[in-house]
Amino acid sequence: MSTAELRDYLTNYRGPKIRIMEVCGTHTHEIFRQGIRRFLSPDIELISGPGCPVCVTPVDYIDEAIYLALERHATITSFGDLVRVPGRCSSLQKARAEGAKVKVVYSPLDSEKYAREHPDEQVVFLSVGFETTTPSDVIAVKNAIKDGIDNFSILTANKTMPGAYEAMASSTDAFLYPGHVHAITGTDICEDLVKRGVSGVIAGFTGDELLTALAITVRKFGEGEPFFVNAYPRVVTAEGSPAARALVDKFMQPCDAEWRGIGVIPGSGVELRPEYSDYDARKKFGIPSLGGEYKTACRCGDVLQGKIKPTDCPLYGKACNPDHPVGACMVSDEGACSAFYTYGGSL
Repeated sequence: MSTAELRDYLTNYRGPKIRIMEVCGTHTHEIFRQGIRRFLSPDIELISGPGCPVCVTPVDYIDEAIYLALERHATITSFGDLVRVPGRCSSLQKARAEGAKVKVVYSPLDSEKYAREHPDEQVVFLSVGFETTTPSDVIAVKNAIKDGIDNFSILTANKTMPGAYEAMASSTDAFLYPGHVHAITGTDICEDLVKRGVSGVIAGFTGDELLTALAITVRKFGEGEPFFVNAYPRVVTAEGSPAARALVDKFMQPCDAEWRGIGVIPGSGVELRPEYSDYDARKKFGIPSLGGEYKTACRCGDVLQGKIKPTDCPLYGKACNPDHPVGACMVSDEGACSAFYTYGGSL
């Protein structure tokens, strides 16, 4: 179908109401940028899910990073968005203003290189992300071992998507699965979920690819049976990337993981194996438990679970905006609240 035909189909659809969760933050922003929400049939509802790694990074993790920066005087290296994410009482941005050394990098390899060039500093990389970015975190550790660097470690909050799909399944009728994740994992996960009644379509990232994936989702939903379609075959194959998965499996093992606003999802995280504990910042620095009461009127957790739209949060656009974010979903460029605010979304 042409772009015009896809658009007409999605505009004129009249049938069983369908809720579609775009898991990936990049999908959320591209859907807004293309204006797709504005012409969808009222019988099609899009829900923004928990596919933004910064948004689901828990409060405890930010507090751990601040502890390493201020109490252990480590040099914290991180992607830019994470620096502004609020912890219980502060953020890395505020810690930097207090004298902490916080350096923005573009990849974990930049962090490993910085550690090599600054042997007098203990350098910690904030390792967050899903299956797509975890291999590069592992490569940084692998290189540090090879280069004999003992002043480099990573603080892990890496997550895997299958557990999130299952946790969010009751909030949606079908998922738009993120193409880049399944370029690594392959399609077995999605095919297994179908057997448990969970439907979805793997989508690419251009406007036409998203329209195609949405049209397929709506059509298959109308057939009344659980389904899976790979609508991104030019990138996603059945086997994915066995080499990337083998690399991660060698250095990391599954663990339970907390998702901000959602809670602990069993087996949905990965951490360094015990034999690589010298590069695990929690073990290297003996980080104490920093848990405590955390109260906020921010409803990022409900946004991430698809229970409310960002505009339903009482802080949205008022106390919480991109210049002064209260919740993680407003911090990240991939966050649903940020997307709604940037593109004036109200749908």
